[in-house]
Amino acid sequence: MAEEIKDLIKKIQEEGIKAAEDKAKEIELEAKRKAEAILQKAQADAEKIISEADEKVSRMEQSAKASVQQAGRDSLLSLKHEIDTMLTRLIQSSIAQALSPAEMAKVIVELIKKFASHGKEDVLVLLKKEDLEKVEKEFLNRLKDETKKGILLKPSQDISGGFLISFDSGKSHFDFTDKALAEYMSSFLKPHLIKILNGTI
Repeated sequence: MAEEIKDLIKKIQEEGIKAAEDKAKEIELEAKRKAEAILQKAQADAEKIISEADEKVSRMEQSAKASVQQAGRDSLLSLKHEIDTMLTRLIQSSIAQALSPAEMAKVIVELIKKFASHGKEDVLVLLKKEDLEKVEKEFLNRLKDETKKGILLKPSQDISGGFLISFDSGKSHFDFTDKALAEYMSSFLKPHLIKILNGTI
């Protein structure tokens, strides 16, 4: 009887140990599965974070490149505008120096001598007030005698330099004002300047 009890106890112990070992193996396998799942999720999360970071860096690089290109274009446009403005100022300054009352008087005399004989109406010359008296002293009386025509010099607040001349009493006119001459010169010089700035010359 004692032997049977002893065998029974031994059997119970063996079964208990086996059950415990099986349970331990099951727990170990479950832990490994969970650890592997956690590791896979962590790896997937890390890859996603790296991918998003790469995309963000790429977008930032593209944005920075676009900003630099835009800044370059803006600087070039600003420079071109500044050079264009400087050219306009130089043209206007040169014209202002060239359009002294004495020089205008010479030009007006030549124009009247050449064109006044073709029409029967009075010649009208518009100038700024400060230039009118000086030009009048230069030629008016002599010219009236030469052309036998009425020559009227009138001041104009709209003219800052140069003059307008009409051979049909003001119905039409030729524009020799500083603004018109500057525009005329600019129309020839600016295309050439643009070619220089674009490096095509």
